[in-house]
Amino acid sequence: MAKYMIQGTYSVDGIKGLAADKASGRKAAVAKACESLGGKLDAMYYMFGDEDILAILDLPDNASAAGFSFAVAAAGLARVRTTPLLTIEETDAALAKSPAYRAPGR
Repeated sequence: MAKYMIQGTYSVDGIKGLAADKASGRKAAVAKACESLGGKLDAMYYMFGDEDILAILDLPDNASAAGFSFAVAAAGLARVRTTPLLTIEETDAALAKSPAYRAPGR
């Protein structure tokens, strides 16, 4: 399973829906959506700042993560940003790759 960070910002109507569902209700809905894709909700937090919510999802693949994001966006009550997360081992493997890259002007 791959991990994805989902950050979201609610619209005004989305905040009204959050108030009606409560944070626990939204957590249950996100967990159910993840499970329907063969994954699970790892963590979910509300926060101050440019985004209102952050969730870490374990999902089978990029298509599942994109499907989740598209479904949330299509509902029209939140704008989401999805970021794939790399494990330490994946990052070490990426660092071991040596592409033939030339920096600009060098």
